[in-house]
Amino acid sequence: MVDRKNGPPRLPVQQLAILAVARFAEPLALTSVFPYLPEMIRSFGVDKNEVARWAGFTGAVFSVTQSMTAVPWGRASDKIGRKPTILMGLASTMICFFVWGMSTSLPMAIIVRGIMGGGNGNVGIIRTMVAEMVPEKELQPRAFSIMPLVWSIGSVFGPAFGGFFARPADQYPGLFGNIEFFKKYPFALPNIVACIVFFVSFMTGLLFLKETLEDKRHKPDWGLALGEKLKRSLHRGPKPKQRRRSFVDAEASAPLLARPSTRGSHQRGTAARFTPPSFAEVFSSQTVINLVSYTFLALHSVSYDQVLPVFLNYPVQVPDETNTHLPFKFSGGFGLSSDKIGTIYTIYGIACGIIQFFLFPVLCARFGVLNCFKAATMVFPIVYLLTPYTALLQDPIHRYAAFALLMFTKGVVVIVAFPCTTIMLTNSCVSVRILGTLNGYATAFSGIGRAVGPALTGTIFSAGVQRGYIIAPWWFLAGISLLGAVPAWFIIEGDGPTRSLDTDTDEEEEETLVSGDEQDEMVGIVDAVSDGPSESGEDDDEGPGPLKRSASPYGTADVKKVVPRLR
Repeated sequence: MVDRKNGPPRLPVQQLAILAVARFAEPLALTSVFPYLPEMIRSFGVDKNEVARWAGFTGAVFSVTQSMTAVPWGRASDKIGRKPTILMGLASTMICFFVWGMSTSLPMAIIVRGIMGGGNGNVGIIRTMVAEMVPEKELQPRAFSIMPLVWSIGSVFGPAFGGFFARPADQYPGLFGNIEFFKKYPFALPNIVACIVFFVSFMTGLLFLKETLEDKRHKPDWGLALGEKLKRSLHRGPKPKQRRRSFVDAEASAPLLARPSTRGSHQRGTAARFTPPSFAEVFSSQTVINLVSYTFLALHSVSYDQVLPVFLNYPVQVPDETNTHLPFKFSGGFGLSSDKIGTIYTIYGIACGIIQFFLFPVLCARFGVLNCFKAATMVFPIVYLLTPYTALLQDPIHRYAAFALLMFTKGVVVIVAFPCTTIMLTNSCVSVRILGTLNGYATAFSGIGRAVGPALTGTIFSAGVQRGYIIAPWWFLAGISLLGAVPAWFIIEGDGPTRSLDTDTDEEEEETLVSGDEQDEMVGIVDAVSDGPSESGEDDDEGPGPLKRSASPYGTADVKKVVPRLR
């Protein structure tokens, strides 16, 4: 998947960009909910002191159902392919968002959110595709930072149009005031816009995204064929005599079929690859530590994002002797409406995008992935402890400046922490054969964290403000983040997944069919197809050999398969 033809390996930019388009719709749609969720829940007749509890519960239902189905989705992607699984997730989420926007009661909203979570396992599968596209460790910080960058960009537009389009009949009576649909469903418009983006992402993935699962790359893909026809129809000038070959074509045509005797062994090896991995393969000591760390990170980080709009929407409190006893007892918020909350999240998303693109790769290159992750885990508790105290500042300039500083700091550590933990989890995996399943479990465990965290935090928020202690949820998150920082100090960076477990059986069986004379013949074949540098990007000083890996599209196993046909 990585380009090696001209010197050192390079990122597969085109495919990563297409995958990013498929990923873009989800953060955009999900973050669009944040600005208006408190108002939406209050429109169902929920008391203001109970809004945080039900907002957390609504987010928890999504995460619970997503965690319940994450492993089956991961196993499905290992069997039927990454691309069809992603497309199914996009289609399911698109439909659910349309229905979610027309929710008229709290039970309806909760049920739809549950179905939405269960129908989408794309987070782990997209992470798996990136790992399969970019196995080189030196390229992983840049590659694994792309999807969080996409999340940041989606987070810029999501809250913006979520706050802008919510309650259109009230916000823009001259334009939407006479439309009964938007009076009856005041939160439908931002979700309709999100569905349009989902449709664009679905079609982009269908037409141009290439399968990365090794056993499915050579299968016919009518979506790609349609995309090729579309590109040719838009191409001006004379048609080329032969269309450009892609890696899918190389995978389909390069390995010439072996003789019947070897074909049977190849089929046995393929059947072995379809065997679901055992728990011992998936849950090594390091993958367990990484999963625990990832679960804690998802728990407190997502809980912060879920409860923050409720805090910003909560009424401002003027401190006096009856309601304020510092440093612990006070219960004021910012008193902001959904459009202003949307603006804050937009600025936050822009800052995160800049950090992601310019700062994260530099930090990883300078200090290493593990060290960056350790540092990030120690900053989270400080941010959580200080957040509620920004509401005590009576001067609006000082209040917003202090809050912006904390949000910016939170953005930095989140942007660093999530890609780092993804890289470390991927590199703790022993084989790409189990990578989809491992990322399915990662989504499941993080889903548990994203379910328990917002539900508990929302409940603690409601209980705290009723007693005058708005610090309660924030200090709870600080304690959880401190506990979550412990596993980071037991993580050992791995070397990354290898394909050897997938191909050893086939190669050993095929090697028995190659005699000494045939090995000499293979030397000539290897010499003929390996004019460039070796796979590592450097010249091989040891000279050619029967098992030498070349820069040609033919791998070692492919050259072995050629030999029987040439005889």
